[in-house]
Amino acid sequence: MSGIVVHVPEGTGGDAVTLRLGPGEHVRFGRGSSSTPVDLRLADEAVSRLAGEIRATDDHWQLSNLSATHGYLVENPEGAGEYLRVPPRRVGAPIPFEFARVVLPTRGDAPVCLQVFAPDHVYLDPHALGGSWESRTLTAYSLDETATYFLVLVALCEPWLRDRSPAAVPTTPQVVERLRGHAACARLTSRAVSSHLDYLADEKLRIAAPAPDPAGRADRRNGKREAVVGLALKFGIVREEHLALLPPRAESGGRAGARA
Repeated sequence: MSGIVVHVPEGTGGDAVTLRLGPGEHVRFGRGSSSTPVDLRLADEAVSRLAGEIRATDDHWQLSNLSATHGYLVENPEGAGEYLRVPPRRVGAPIPFEFARVVLPTRGDAPVCLQVFAPDHVYLDPHALGGSWESRTLTAYSLDETATYFLVLVALCEPWLRDRSPAAVPTTPQVVERLRGHAACARLTSRAVSSHLDYLADEKLRIAAPAPDPAGRADRRNGKREAVVGLALKFGIVREEHLALLPPRAESGGRAGARA
C-alpha cells in the first residue's frame, strides 16, 4: 500500500498544506504552541493545543481524538451523508472511507476541516471471482467509479472520447466548470481538482513524477495531467460509457461532438 494524503485547505490559520504518509507514519494536528508542537496547525480557539493524530496503516488509516471535551466527525463526501463520530479521548479509530473529511467544531461560522485520501482500496477482477483466494486476480488499478476523483478523470479524458484534438487537455478551471452541474461537485474548487489529480497520479495510477521543468510548476502540472489521461485511455480505465457520469454539456450550436 502506498499510504495516505492529508490536505489542509486554506482558511485554517495559514496556507494550504498537503502531507503524504507512508504505512506506520503519523501526523499530529491542533492549535499548537511553543511547548506543544504539531505537524498541522489549526488556528481556532476551540481547537485543543494537541487535538488529534492521523496514522497511516497498511490498508486504512486511524484517527485519534486527543481532545478531552470535543467529538470529531469524519464525513464521507462521496457517500449519501455517511459519517462517523470519534468521541473525545478515542485512540486509533479505524476509518473505512477512501476519501474523508475530518470536521472539528470551532467558535467561528464554519468548522475546521482536514481532507484525507486513504490507502488504495483493492478490488478483485470482476471476471475472476471464482476459485481460491490464492488463485484470484486483483485489478491493476483500483478506482471507485462513484468517487469524485473518477469524475475528474472522466472530465479530463472527455475530449479524447469525443474525437476532439488529442492536444486539448482540459485545464483545472475547465474541469471545475465542466463538473459544476453535477450534484456532488457544486462546490468543487480548483484546489480540490488539483488534489484529486495528485491523488490519481501518485496513488491510484502510480505515475512517475515528470522530470523537473525550468519553465515552472504549471508545466509540471500539465505533464502530470497528460500522463494521467494517456494511461487512463491506453488501458481502458475510462471508456465512452463513462461519459454518462458527467452532467449534460451546454452546447452552443453545431454537432454535439459525440462519437458516432
